[in-house]
Amino acid sequence: MFDLLKDLWGFMRERKKFWLAPVILILVLLGGLLVLAQGSAVAPFIYTLF
Repeated sequence: MFDLLKDLWGFMRERKKFWLAPVILILVLLGGLLVLAQGSAVAPFIYTLF
């Protein structure tokens, strides 16, 4: 897992693609939200967002 993050950071640093960091962060947060809400009573309300 840390190797992936290290490679991703190296890619963004070398090619000056720092705008990818917020995009990746939002995708990770949305994925985590979906995983955490999968078995809860809040799930129907979260799925209406998408």
